Amino acid sequence: MAPDPRPGAVLFACTLNSVRSVMAAGILRHLMGRRIYVASAGVRAGEADPFVQVVMDEIGIDTSQHTPCTFEDLHDTSFDLVVSLSPEAQHQAIELTRTMAVDVEYWPTYDATLAIQAQGSRDQILDAYRQVRDQLFTKIRQRFQIEGAPNV
Repeated sequence: MAPDPRPGAVLFACTLNSVRSVMAAGILRHLMGRRIYVASAGVRAGEADPFVQVVMDEIGIDTSQHTPCTFEDLHDTSFDLVVSLSPEAQHQAIELTRTMAVDVEYWPTYDATLAIQAQGSRDQILDAYRQVRDQLFTKIRQRFQIEGAPNV
């Protein structure tokens, strides 16, 4: 049997560690369980986002215990893969890993909080968050070669 090509430890990073990286980490944990160590961080620590909890609960993933943290808050930086989801996080990931043997991937991902800033209705805001969640779910299934996982 061939060894598993997936990384053993993955860090998802975004700007505030309150939306995109939280969703991505929750999805990968949900799909892979303990087979991959998953963490998330931000360039700056934001606040827990209640819309994330709502849209993740819709697909059976609990993010209620998430506390936003920064790259500096990480206790361990022994990741095999860092996936950055925002331009700021990509810059920080490159800085963090420049002397490490770690893969860094940039997945440009829409900032769903822009729907709040545009003063959209609650339904419009939730739709923006769902779109980000669903895109991340699809990308994660493809990138980590997860077969048989339910679609969102």
